[in-house]
Amino acid sequence: MNKKVAILLTILTVLIIDQVLKIYIKTHILYGDGFNILGLSWAKIHFVENEGMAFGISYGGLTGKYILSIFRILMVGALFYILNMLLKNNERMGLIISFSLIIAGAIGNIIDSMFYGLIFSESFFHGGLATMFPPEGGYGSFLTGKVVDMLYFPLFNITLPEWLPIWGGQPFEFFRPVFNIADSSITIGVASILLFHRRFFSGDDKAKTELQSKDTTAKNDTLSS
Repeated sequence: MNKKVAILLTILTVLIIDQVLKIYIKTHILYGDGFNILGLSWAKIHFVENEGMAFGISYGGLTGKYILSIFRILMVGALFYILNMLLKNNERMGLIISFSLIIAGAIGNIIDSMFYGLIFSESFFHGGLATMFPPEGGYGSFLTGKVVDMLYFPLFNITLPEWLPIWGGQPFEFFRPVFNIADSSITIGVASILLFHRRFFSGDDKAKTELQSKDTTAKNDTLSS
């Protein structure tokens, strides 16, 4: 498959799944409500929103929201630049797809921040379903939309042992953060690079390739002479 086509398909696939699921959750499930996936108690759809970073982390109130949204946009621009360099260097498909997943996830959450405040009514605990394009206008302004999260995997709950400092005797839940498809796409892309494409940071493969190329050239020159 052509690498540019693979990039386009990867980004579009993630964005379509991410946005369709977010819009459905926002308009069909009450805030704070949800259901078990396939009847599993440790895999849930649980609708919440956050004003900050991935996995429900928040930072700096409204000012932090603007800073984070602008930072995300700049980062996507930088990632597209890197992706273009990878194409020019004819890098492996796996590395290119990994960067495409990161870009797709970042764009998915940027869309929430940029437009959801403009096109949706507010979601409240026990406050009724949100509506899309409400007559009175959205709940926020450009770049202040909240990111919709819904994937929740509380794999197990335990009580920490009493002898443990600070947290002894307290309940502990793993995995607690609620996230979305965009967050998952970023995580998969980063994990793939760290696990399978670490040479991207070291340049070892490129150095070896150049060395092998020089060695082959030298051998050919020797044979021809």
